[in-house]
Amino acid sequence: MIVGLLISSCTGGETSQQSKQESTIRTHGQSGVVDKDSKQNILQITAGSKDHTTLAAACKAADMLDVLSNAGPLTVFAPTNSAFKKLPEGTVSDLLKPENKETLVRIIQFHAAPGNFKGKLLKDGMKLYMASGDYVDVVVKDDETYVNGSKIVGTIETSNGVIHIVEDVFLPPEKKK
Repeated sequence: MIVGLLISSCTGGETSQQSKQESTIRTHGQSGVVDKDSKQNILQITAGSKDHTTLAAACKAADMLDVLSNAGPLTVFAPTNSAFKKLPEGTVSDLLKPENKETLVRIIQFHAAPGNFKGKLLKDGMKLYMASGDYVDVVVKDDETYVNGSKIVGTIETSNGVIHIVEDVFLPPEKKK
């Protein structure tokens, strides 16, 4: 708490966006490091995006903030808020409950691939290994790239990898018992 107060009092002159973003992501680990000079990491960009507030809330509920701010490289397929709205009513609020943390972690891991897969590194027919231990298919047609059936609508390079913005939430296959 004292460290957070010191960081806040020493920064001075922050914009409201910076302040909001830091209060959203400040924790005790790597995600709490404030560096205004370096390129932003995956966590900082998603936490600061008005189109990814649901994803940011899910990452926080799953205690995955440090993972998204670590050195990487990591490729994240980031569903927009409108992608989450496509899920059946009540799904997101149920997933954010503490008792569903394990399921939420698995879903978030199903959106992340170890490595930096940007541009032409996503090839048609490729099976991409995800942090959940599952694979997703990559399809390239008409100069558009689809991952797990969802179109990539934007790409942002970060200090620790790449974010591909997608139109759908990826739901991992059921775990075999």
